[in-house]
Amino acid sequence: MKDLYLPSEYIKEKRAEKGFPIELTYLKAKAKEANIHFDKNAKPSEIYYEITEKLINKNDKFSIEVIEKLKTEKVDILKEAQANPEILSKWLYENQSAPRFGSENRLFLVLVDTNDFGNSWKLKRDLQLLKPTIFEYLDSFKYNPLNVSSLKVKYNFPKNSTHEYSSLADVIFIVK
Repeated sequence: MKDLYLPSEYIKEKRAEKGFPIELTYLKAKAKEANIHFDKNAKPSEIYYEITEKLINKNDKFSIEVIEKLKTEKVDILKEAQANPEILSKWLYENQSAPRFGSENRLFLVLVDTNDFGNSWKLKRDLQLLKPTIFEYLDSFKYNPLNVSSLKVKYNFPKNSTHEYSSLADVIFIVK
């Protein structure tokens, strides 16, 4: 089992597919509209954090709408991943780092805190949340060798190569 969070690069790709702007670009534009100043020389992650914190602290209608819009878009991407876990599985295999590449069968445990996607890592220690979902999955899993097609993932590694791999994979989503 491999535990992880809904990858920010996956979210970024899905946002682009949907025609959504890059989150940081959107936040910078909204910060300008709201007359929020931020350190333009900081790292992108620090700028993102600074703007979102200032919007949250401002707590006016405009700021709340900006934060809610980003959250709604991320939750929609999460729901699509839950409805089609094979797409996420394929993405996870294709986007592994080369030194850690593995084509073995996997059960991905994806942890997502919908109130704060950036702090999803904290769910790793919430056993009250993890145990029921994991045990429910394991208790209801019925392996049928004649019907493994729903678990089969075909992918290329590296992503754009012609070398195709095939593995069995599934995703358990732990969402708070």
